[in-house]
Amino acid sequence: MIDHAGPGSATMEQLELIATTTFGVEAIAKRELISLGFEVTKTENGKVTFLSDVAGIAKANLWLRTADRVLLKVGEFRAVTFDELFEKTYALDWGNFIAEDGKFTVNGKSVKSTLFSISDCQALVKKAIVRKLGDKYHVSWFPETGAEFTVLVSLLEDVATLTIDTSGVALHKRGYRQKAVTAPLKETLAAAMIQLSYWNRDRVLFDVFCGSGTIPIEAAMIGRNIAPGLNRDFASRQWAWIGEEVWNNEFRQARLAIDHDVALRIFASDINPDNLDAARQNAKAAGVDDCITFSENDFRHVVYEEDYGILITNPPYGERIVDEAEIQRLYADMRPIFGKLDHWSLYILTSHDGFSHILQRKPDRQRKLFNGNIEVVYYQYFGPKPPIQ
Repeated sequence: MIDHAGPGSATMEQLELIATTTFGVEAIAKRELISLGFEVTKTENGKVTFLSDVAGIAKANLWLRTADRVLLKVGEFRAVTFDELFEKTYALDWGNFIAEDGKFTVNGKSVKSTLFSISDCQALVKKAIVRKLGDKYHVSWFPETGAEFTVLVSLLEDVATLTIDTSGVALHKRGYRQKAVTAPLKETLAAAMIQLSYWNRDRVLFDVFCGSGTIPIEAAMIGRNIAPGLNRDFASRQWAWIGEEVWNNEFRQARLAIDHDVALRIFASDINPDNLDAARQNAKAAGVDDCITFSENDFRHVVYEEDYGILITNPPYGERIVDEAEIQRLYADMRPIFGKLDHWSLYILTSHDGFSHILQRKPDRQRKLFNGNIEVVYYQYFGPKPPIQ
């Protein structure tokens, strides 16, 4: 392991950033980063490391649909004693990033490491950073009245990675969720489900258990090319060394990229009127209410008028319905309804035990994912490709 004494292994012109993800979504986040023009250097469980200039901090936060956070990697080194942790933390160029009046906290985690006391590691890292900043700014006391900087010390098998969170509030909080429902689907997971499917903006999309509308809203934002972070703020937007003009330019480019003229065919339904009310409000807040046709409907009564459609849905399971008999009836009724859609591609996310046997059809692909702390499986049934017009 080579110790890095600067911002990752990079200079201020080229920073090393980490996009964190939930388990199973790493490959999708990597694909997103590459499509945004970033150079990906490493993909690991729960994170994708990539290189960026300063403007890329704003770009990544604005555009990543499946990442949880974007972290700035300040340094990485091996540490098995508290002296090592202190000295190597002190050696990093914290003054490049944290302002003299910066308000900063240190969070930590330790997995399979000699230094297992998280509170002690946090306190030691904080002390080392304070001393380094004191030496740089020639002060012994910091007002901490300025921008916020959240430092994370992560110890994995005796390797310490020190980062600063550029996102602030987690990226799944887009800013459009005006009303929530029971056990809502995370926005980042909904975006991942869509990107794992064969849906594109030329094909019809149905979600027949839409809840608060997360899947159709995320699909409409993808179809209309709306940056998911366009209506929210980020911690690093207050950092003086990035500069207001950098952020203003990235926001301006994102607004110009929106396709207001695309005609999308997205249909969302739910049996619960409160869910539909929440979904409509959320879609309006996201700026895509004109892209989605909402209807109060039982999934058993939905009319699928076209062939070659896409169904992406997150049906209720134990966390949303407590009546086990009702759950069994609901899933049993899926077979005759979804079974008829032999020209459709079906994508169903559920934690329901035994779902793989319900449709009496082997999924073409299935992937284990997590919706918050709930382990779920994404079942993918590929229909035929639509004929070329």
